Amino acid sequence: MSSSAAMSEPDVPQATSKARHVLLRRLTDVVCLPASRINAFERAVTGDLLVDMLRLAPLEDRRRVAMRLAPLAEAPNSLVRILLRDEPSVAAPLIEQCASLTDVDLIGCVRDADAPHRLLIAARRGLSEVVTEVLLSFGEDDVIEAVLKNASARLSQTAIEGVVALSRLSPGLCAPLLRRSELRPSGAYVMFWWCGPEERRTVLQRFAVSREVLQDSVEDLFAMVAAEGWTDPVARKALQFIERRQRNRAAIERSPYAGLEAAVAAAGAGLKREIVSEIGYLSGVKPLTAAKIMGDAGGEPVAILCKATGLSRLDLQTLWRAMRRPELTPDGDVHPDWERVQVTYEMLAVDRAQTVLRYWNWSLSSALTPALLQAIRDGDEALIDEYSAPEKAAMLALAENFGR
Repeated sequence: MSSSAAMSEPDVPQATSKARHVLLRRLTDVVCLPASRINAFERAVTGDLLVDMLRLAPLEDRRRVAMRLAPLAEAPNSLVRILLRDEPSVAAPLIEQCASLTDVDLIGCVRDADAPHRLLIAARRGLSEVVTEVLLSFGEDDVIEAVLKNASARLSQTAIEGVVALSRLSPGLCAPLLRRSELRPSGAYVMFWWCGPEERRTVLQRFAVSREVLQDSVEDLFAMVAAEGWTDPVARKALQFIERRQRNRAAIERSPYAGLEAAVAAAGAGLKREIVSEIGYLSGVKPLTAAKIMGDAGGEPVAILCKATGLSRLDLQTLWRAMRRPELTPDGDVHPDWERVQVTYEMLAVDRAQTVLRYWNWSLSSALTPALLQAIRDGDEALIDEYSAPEKAAMLALAENFGR
C-alpha cells in the first residue's frame, strides 16, 4: 500500500461526513420550503429520507433540524415523531414552539418518552384537557405542578379531582392547585384538611362563599317542606345546607346542657368524647364532623365552628384551652397557632363560615354509607369516580382517621 493511499483512507470518512452534513442541511431546506414550492407528497418523501439520516446524525445536527422545523405550519409527521422522542434538547424546540403539533402528537410523546419530555410538554402553551389528563395520569409531582402553573393549559373536572386526591400526599401541589380557575369550592373545602396555614387562608378568602342567593331563591320552600313533615330526605338535606340557622334547636331541647355555650364551658374542665359529640349536636353537625374539627392540628376549623354558630371569642379561647393547645410561646409571646386561629375567627363572616362548616358536615357525615366506610378502610381510591362529590370528599378527608 502506497503512502498516499494510506493517507487517503482516513480522509474518506471525513469526506463522507461532510457530504452527509451538507445533504442533511439541503434536505431540511427542502422540507422547510413553502407550500407554493413543494407539494405534500414531495415534503413527505423528503421527510422519510431525513428520518433515516437523523437516526445516525450527531446530536447537534438533530437539534438544528428540530429548530428549523419548529416554526413550520406543516411538517412531515414521521419526522416530527422521531424528533419529539429524541433527547430533550432536540425535542424542546418542537414542544415549545411548533404550533402544528396535534393532541395525538403530544399524547404519543407523553406516553413514549421520559419524564423530562413530559415536563417540557407540561409548560407548552394552550394544552387541551385531553393532553393534560394524560400528563397528570403519570402522577409525577414536578410535571403536575408545571401543568397547574401553566395558565394557558385547560384541565377537566376529572383531572382536577384527581390532583385534589394526590395533593393529600403531596402538599406542594396545594398552592398551585388553589390558583386554578377550574377548582370548585367542594375540592377546596376538602383540601383544607391537609393544606398549610397560607393555603388554608386562601381557601377561606376565595372559596368561603355566601349562600344569600340560594336562601332568597328557596325561602318559600321551607314552609312547604315543613307542611309535608320534612319527609323527603333529598329536599331536607339540601335545605339544611341552605338555611340560615346553624344551631340545632331540637338538640338543645334534648341536651343535658342549657345550650351550646354551656356545653363549651363544660368542655373547659376536660374535652371528653361525650362533650365533643354534644357540641356537635348543638352546633348542627354530626359527632364525626365535630371530632374531626377538634382533632385538627392547625386549629382553624375550631374558629370556623365558633364563628358559624355565633360563639364568642371567649368561647373560642375556652375550646382552645380544652384542646390543650398553647396560647403563649416560652418567651411569653402569643403563640403563632393561637394568633392564626384568632385571625381566622375575625376574618370570616358568619354566613361564609356556615357554608364551610355545612359542606364539611355534608361530606364527612351525611355522605357516609356502610359501603363508603368500607371503601375508606380498604383504601379503595381506584374506584373514586363511582362516588358523588361529598362521598369523594369524605373518602379523602377521613383517610388519615382510618390509618391511611
